[in-house]
Amino acid sequence: MVKVLDASALMAYLEREPGYERIKDLFVKTAQNGRQILMSTVNWGEVFYVLIRNYGSEEAERVQKIIESFPIEFVPPDLVVTKQAAFYKATKKLPYADCFAAALAKVHKGELITGDKEFKTIENEVKIVWIT
Repeated sequence: MVKVLDASALMAYLEREPGYERIKDLFVKTAQNGRQILMSTVNWGEVFYVLIRNYGSEEAERVQKIIESFPIEFVPPDLVVTKQAAFYKATKKLPYADCFAAALAKVHKGELITGDKEFKTIENEVKIVWIT
């Protein structure tokens, strides 16, 4: 099954927060089987702005180069994903960027890997894998 990574899951890994080990294991297994985890470029933007805000631009750029070695395929939102994200924003209590992670998982019939409890609002529509 396709795996879709939310910003909170990647940040948990980067910051070694609760859920770190689950993401680490996911990265290892994904790399071993030659697959990629999907992540919306919108959600990557969330990660990048948090890195800039917390550590500065230079450190954010350094970490970006490390992330590029992870088994993640960054997916720009197309019209189908954007339409689904807009639907979630209009009907669910989710921040707009999170709607893109949920939409990417729904469109690809995948599992959303997250630690963000706000995704409880879509559990009946998208399979959620909680990292904590």
